[in-house]
Amino acid sequence: MTNFASTQSIPAATPIRAAGLSKVYGTHQALTNVSVRIEPGEIVGLVGRNGAGKSTLIRALLGLIEVEAGTAWVFDEAALTMSDGVKERLAYVSQTPTALEWMSVKQMMHFIARLYPSLDREYVNEALKRARIPIDRKLSALSPGERQQVELVRALAIRPELLVLDEPAAALDPAVRRELLRDIVIRAGEGGTTVLFSTHIVSDLERVASRILFLHQGHLILDAPVDDLKECVAHVIVPPHALPEGAIVGELHRRILADGALSLVLRRSPAEDWPDFARRAGIRTLGIEDLFVEIAQ
Repeated sequence: MTNFASTQSIPAATPIRAAGLSKVYGTHQALTNVSVRIEPGEIVGLVGRNGAGKSTLIRALLGLIEVEAGTAWVFDEAALTMSDGVKERLAYVSQTPTALEWMSVKQMMHFIARLYPSLDREYVNEALKRARIPIDRKLSALSPGERQQVELVRALAIRPELLVLDEPAAALDPAVRRELLRDIVIRAGEGGTTVLFSTHIVSDLERVASRILFLHQGHLILDAPVDDLKECVAHVIVPPHALPEGAIVGELHRRILADGALSLVLRRSPAEDWPDFARRAGIRTLGIEDLFVEIAQ
């Protein structure tokens, strides 16, 4: 007799999942009721201006800080108490790495190789040579950009199932940044790696991300596929005499202009029409950069 239970595939664990995350620092509300789910193999960009809460959200998602409300899970384990087995499946690069500063680049990579026997040494050697980083130099003697490159090489070389990067290219010049982003896409595609990276450099998102999370003042105001943005997000300026009454469906952001007009950023689903008042006022669709500029004002 066939054992159907044994032949059914087991659903893959969700790399990142969070419900209702809220975080307060003193009197500052850093995160407010943030919920998110990232599926296996996705490359997700977390965008927002400096101070929007991106680093706080990443640390909360990985269980590196406690929150006032909500829960985060990594591969279906509570982030705050994740097992060593789950930790071995992920790689995290902070915005300002400081670990193992007394080691040389070579010593650090040997140390990592002992922890991760599957470390791709060929990639390490090729990437460091391409970056012209002396392997005998101490980590503490590297420039911020070089230090960040070493951490990114380390993270990519261990072939993680989940790669989390906090402003991974902030200290890099544009040419180096493009090269490393290319490595992220290639290696993630080869190994099915799930990637979450934060950035305020909008062009990075357009190059690599399939999905965007937009964080504004601690609120997750947009979660959408990058390819849908120009169809589903728009800007409209509504004259004072044409302002709609009550709540506006799909409103992401608003500001009052000097003449009393209302500047609105709206979202719709692909199957919906834009509201009548918006079509009368004139709709301007937004790409990622335009969206960032409108909301960051």
